Amino acid sequence: MSISTSVLSDLLKSHPHLRSQLYFKASLTALSHAMEDQVLAANLNQPLIIASFQKERFYRQEAHRYQRLAEKSHQIYVLSAPETDFANSSEYYEKIAFEPDDALTQEWHLVVVADNYATCLVCRESLGSLSKNKHIPEMIPSVDMDTARRFEGIWTSEKGVCLRAAQLLLERIQVYRPDLVKKVAEVKQRLGIGESINKVGVNSRHEYACDLDTDPFVQRLVTYLQASQYKLHKAYRSIADQARKERLVNSISTAIRRSLDPQEILQVAAQELGKHLEACRCLIYRAQATDAKAIIEHEFLNSHVTSVLGQSWELEHNPLFQQVLKQLEGVCVADTLADHDVKKSSALSSIVKQFGVRSWLIEPVLYQGRLLGIVELHYCYFPPHEWQAGELDLVKAIATHIGAALIQAESFANLEELNKQLEALDRTRSNLIAITGHELRTPLSTIQVCLESLATEPDMPWELQQVMLSTALSDSERMRKLVQDFLTLSNLESGRVEWHPESLAIQECIDLALSRLRTRSSQEKIPQIKTNIPQTLPLVRADGDWLVEVIAKLVDNACKFTPSAGEITIQAITNGQEMLEVTVSDTGRGIEPNRLEIVFDRFYQEEGALRRTTGGTGLGLAICRQIVNGWEGKIWADSTGKDKGSQFHFTIPIVNN
Repeated sequence: MSISTSVLSDLLKSHPHLRSQLYFKASLTALSHAMEDQVLAANLNQPLIIASFQKERFYRQEAHRYQRLAEKSHQIYVLSAPETDFANSSEYYEKIAFEPDDALTQEWHLVVVADNYATCLVCRESLGSLSKNKHIPEMIPSVDMDTARRFEGIWTSEKGVCLRAAQLLLERIQVYRPDLVKKVAEVKQRLGIGESINKVGVNSRHEYACDLDTDPFVQRLVTYLQASQYKLHKAYRSIADQARKERLVNSISTAIRRSLDPQEILQVAAQELGKHLEACRCLIYRAQATDAKAIIEHEFLNSHVTSVLGQSWELEHNPLFQQVLKQLEGVCVADTLADHDVKKSSALSSIVKQFGVRSWLIEPVLYQGRLLGIVELHYCYFPPHEWQAGELDLVKAIATHIGAALIQAESFANLEELNKQLEALDRTRSNLIAITGHELRTPLSTIQVCLESLATEPDMPWELQQVMLSTALSDSERMRKLVQDFLTLSNLESGRVEWHPESLAIQECIDLALSRLRTRSSQEKIPQIKTNIPQTLPLVRADGDWLVEVIAKLVDNACKFTPSAGEITIQAITNGQEMLEVTVSDTGRGIEPNRLEIVFDRFYQEEGALRRTTGGTGLGLAICRQIVNGWEGKIWADSTGKDKGSQFHFTIPIVNN
């Protein structure tokens, strides 16, 4: 069920003296809100309010206003074409859902009728507006087409017209909501809606029912018009500036996307900016806050102007650059021949005279407050260039764009290094999982088997019991060392270690380390260990316990990778006047040159965590590095390659006499 006749057409037929006017949607919105405000502000006795929305989405924007109006009257009717959940209901006010092909979908109505007040707005969307709006969004996506829609119709406070409009809409309401017939009849009778045309329409055609204070209504319209004029003026100015800026930014952005090379980015930006602003010379160069000079590497040059490419530009004694650095804002000089700062600076005067700069702009290239470079524009002809606000904003926008592009290019250049670090972290993670699984689970399993055997086999021979106990003790010690290494490295890396430096003889520390090693390795056959320590060596200053720990771990590491028939040598020499250098050499497997640095990483395993033939956690050398760094020494490894042995060196501070 749908109604094809137009309310506006029927109204114009019954009142021939009416003439349609043209309205934009923005104007109708203001009028509707003003009419509603009048109802909210006035003391009306149960006014009749009928609002017809073309679509449910337009109704949803105003639903909260009609909930407020419902506090003033129970005779409120809202019509709309449903799109989602709009349906006939009587919750706050009467909702009437009409068919999507009803003529109301092309119209906009608001009728307010009370005993002493009447006004109505009856409009139909212009067919020309409908056809044009279908194509404009494709051509100009940024235009707000909703506010540009046009309507034709009437807006009046003539009582007869308002009563007739109310009658036409109430008749449609009764068609869609037969359950409201009684309620509609009540309001018709109370307000005299539906009386003869001769009585109400003709004789009362110039009668206006409005003895209320219209200030709220007028104030709404005046405020809206003032705001609209201001927004329109601002929008026109902004659109013109933005269009110019976007053309240049887009051209530079397109060129920048073709390459992430910083040099190419700066050259493209200099060419595009200088050409767009018709400058005689456009310079872009890298500069930091601490630089005393800068080399001009990128230049746009107009014809008949001297090039400055490759010139060394003074920065430290350049007042304009120092002003830019202080304010982090651009500086422009309209006429260099009349500017006080330029005339009193010999560096600037020399540039002006040599290269004919008459008007000068310096704009910093910044990223998060950090100076990355400078953009300069030179105009060399008479009369001096008059800088416009739009030009300054444009140069600033381009400088910002260049700053972001430079950071992006530098980030891309660092990507390979970051990938290497991620690979190292992933390798550390994999090694940690493998080592933890092997070094903890294996001895734990052995201990469990030994203890279960002792518990379940009371008749086990005494000799076998001793073997079981010895094995369990040995593997528990292995687990203790693993946990201890984890805790030691964690404390060293977090700075929780307290150092107790003292004066020590390096020979005593080496003897203690070897004694500890022989005690732990009494059941293993280790390579021959030799020491070559001159008696004339000076004392060193370090924490004795930690120094012994470094020597012991380096010797222990050499033992793991040196066959029992091999040899390990410990040497010490003075390295200059302040440091003693200790070297632990072996004749074992050696280290490939490309792995000399990473052997000190946590969990590094020379053979790989899953196929190694030697025990250990891969933490020993990492612990040594942390300890040596603690007394501000250095540690490094040397090797000529696989199976050619290796040498581990570290330095210790010498006691000052």
